[in-house]
Amino acid sequence: MHLAYPAVLAALLFCVGLYGVLARRNAILVLMSVELMLNAVNLNLVAFDVWLRDALHSGQALTLFTIAIAAAEIGIGLAIVLAVYRNRGTSDIDRLRDTAETDDAETLPETDTAETDSADAEPTSGRADGTTGKTKKAEATT
Repeated sequence: MHLAYPAVLAALLFCVGLYGVLARRNAILVLMSVELMLNAVNLNLVAFDVWLRDALHSGQALTLFTIAIAAAEIGIGLAIVLAVYRNRGTSDIDRLRDTAETDDAETLPETDTAETDSADAEPTSGRADGTTGKTKKAEATT
């Protein structure tokens, strides 16, 4: 068996997987592309094991470990993608970058303003909603 055939096939599989990881926006397609890359590595491991005629078949043993790791990776990865999809409603990777808190959450903690407002309260001007029409001073907010 020529080593060039499986090596070229593995290189093509790895390139397709790399393109899928870099170009796709859907998280499930990215996971599938990672699986293609791992399968390309498995193909290389088995091909070199056969080509070197290793008595211990260490390439095939490493392939079994890689398959087990790939199965665990896809199970955990798919669970994370499904949890994110339930929370956010999308599995778009560009939108997942916005997982940090927004500026709305960076407001100051609310204080008990009932005591401070009663001392500084001005009489109402007769409006139905009870507002005076004046804005608070900057010193009162700090």
